[in-house]
Amino acid sequence: MTASVDAAHLAQLNVATLRFPLSDPRMAPFVEMLDTVNAAADDAPGFVWRLVEEGAADATALRPAGEDVIVNLTVWETQDALWGFTYRSEHLDVLRQRRSWFERHVEAHLVLWWVPAGHLPTTGEALERLADLRTNGPSARAFTFASSYSAEEAALVPSAATRTRPVPHTRPAPAGHG
Repeated sequence: MTASVDAAHLAQLNVATLRFPLSDPRMAPFVEMLDTVNAAADDAPGFVWRLVEEGAADATALRPAGEDVIVNLTVWETQDALWGFTYRSEHLDVLRQRRSWFERHVEAHLVLWWVPAGHLPTTGEALERLADLRTNGPSARAFTFASSYSAEEAALVPSAATRTRPVPHTRPAPAGHG
């Protein structure tokens, strides 16, 4: 039995390579915006969850992708809800100024994928999806806003755990050498 695609939510990971440590005065405008932007996300229509460090208000101290890389991992009810927050809220101010604080990425830095409602993705899962996107390009398993897939399309793709790998071709042993 499979879960209904109506019970799917959109997971999102984006990574940003810091130009300076968060304690550097040049990062102060970004750090000062964090509470406002996170509150806007928490209150946004369709918001489900965001990764935060235990005992903290955000995830900026978590560094699963490298010491100079911050991660943002969230879950949304729909792609439209995430789009609305990303491009029609206080978050847009961060996007407009991102080159002041973050290095320009030469490879994908944002990945989207569908998860069953109620599932909270781990950073390991999220980084695996980003690696999949970087290695294989957009697919129903790992995509972007520009190359999106529906929850229905993603439901047709076997999960990594159930995906079968091709059996390597082997030469049969000569008779009597079995």
